[in-house]
Amino acid sequence: MTVTISTPISSRLDTALGRLTMYRLVLWVLAVLAGYSLLLEVLGWLTFGLPEMTAHLALCLGLTYASNRALAAVFSVAPHSESALITGLLLFFLFWPTQFSAGLQYLDLAGVALACVLASATKYALAWRGRHIFNPAAAGAFITGLTGLNIATWWAATPAMLWLVLPGVLLVLYRVRKLLMAAVFMLVAVSIIAAELLRTGMGPGEALWQTLAQRPVLFFVGFMLTEPLTLPPRRWQQLALAAVVGVLFAVPYNLGVVANSPELALLVGNALAFAAGQRGRVLLRFRGTRPLTPTSTEFAFEPVRPLRFAPGQYIELNLPHTKADRKGRRRVFSLASPPGSAEVRIGVGTAAPLSTAKQSLLALVPGDELTATAVGGDFILPRTPGARVLLIAAGIGITPYLAQLSGGPAEDRDVVLLYLARNSAELAYAPEIERTGVRVLARLADGSAPPAFMEDAGAARIDGASLKALVPDIADREVYVSGSPASVRSLRSAARGAGARRIHVDSFAGY
Repeated sequence: MTVTISTPISSRLDTALGRLTMYRLVLWVLAVLAGYSLLLEVLGWLTFGLPEMTAHLALCLGLTYASNRALAAVFSVAPHSESALITGLLLFFLFWPTQFSAGLQYLDLAGVALACVLASATKYALAWRGRHIFNPAAAGAFITGLTGLNIATWWAATPAMLWLVLPGVLLVLYRVRKLLMAAVFMLVAVSIIAAELLRTGMGPGEALWQTLAQRPVLFFVGFMLTEPLTLPPRRWQQLALAAVVGVLFAVPYNLGVVANSPELALLVGNALAFAAGQRGRVLLRFRGTRPLTPTSTEFAFEPVRPLRFAPGQYIELNLPHTKADRKGRRRVFSLASPPGSAEVRIGVGTAAPLSTAKQSLLALVPGDELTATAVGGDFILPRTPGARVLLIAAGIGITPYLAQLSGGPAEDRDVVLLYLARNSAELAYAPEIERTGVRVLARLADGSAPPAFMEDAGAARIDGASLKALVPDIADREVYVSGSPASVRSLRSAARGAGARRIHVDSFAGY
């Protein structure tokens, strides 16, 4: 995708958010919103009653957590506690807190309880080869509505909540890099809803305010629609999905058995995304490792079933281990092997200090099995065969280019590869790169000479001027940048300064 230059503020935000997995970030944001709602109740801005809200929160969190652990034990899998708590908090905001003023409302409580248990159950029952298809909270709420015991009201969409819902949603969308997808959904849904309100005689300002403050468009798009595990793998598919769900969300209809609702719109979207993506769990059997450089290692796996992906895409691995650090168990890695290979290979930086996830990778023994939770990404070469490209790799950021160039010399494509490393020993995959036949420029920080097949780009820092000197026709090339977040920011800025107009970056923002 074409991007803009990062500012110091966005760089600091990227660094801060990068310390958290998406599960943890969403959990914290929802927990803050729950606490904020209790404060609003104390201040009189909400009228549910503090005992009712507290009991409602305890019921949603307690039942989703307990039922998730029980079902995980039944299916002999490790429970994902953060996911269960997120589901509980979502249901807290979806269902109206049961009122106690006229005594216990047993049917209302039973409905909420049923939604909690069903939400956990859908992760296992409504799944295909180990991967859940539907958003659990939406599925639990929808099925409960069909029983007549209770119905989701999405009460988070109240004006008093808006002032914290909005920044929370923006924070999550920025972290998952789904701002454009959210914008498409908002444009479609808000336009339809506001137009309907305008036809009733409401003024433009009031119609827009009511749509944003009293309809769950923001909560829906921030915490449910853009959940990475239920999205299709390509960006164009995600944008199309956002438009379709926006229509289903906003257009009123009643088919007798079901009527339009946010949860039904999301479930239809989930089904469409499932049809477009990697259907089913990806099971990988560990084959072994080999050192790439003194600070990086290649891990090889045998897929139990064929793995569908395009060169340049990533895979998200679930790495179960005890005492996981705050980044959790799921990590994203670029695929170094080309599609159709007998092995799935990833190149990983393994310099100390090691995260708990990398420690678990290094502790694997041949025959161990891992699951992948997602395959996707848009870091893909242009469809046009003759399009000229510049590939910029910093360190182990070379990995996605191996899959893209593995077919040998790019006979119908003009490719230049700029490879940045600390020294010649840190040039991972050098023999494989040589076999591709592409032109390679090597910038080694210590000033040492690169291998003979690489052109020496010097040891100076790469900026706009130096990059323009190295690749004079950069303005006519599509530029790809891969590496650590700090390297990507710096090199992207340099490419823009050198005159590049189309820049793609390899950035991971999954859960």
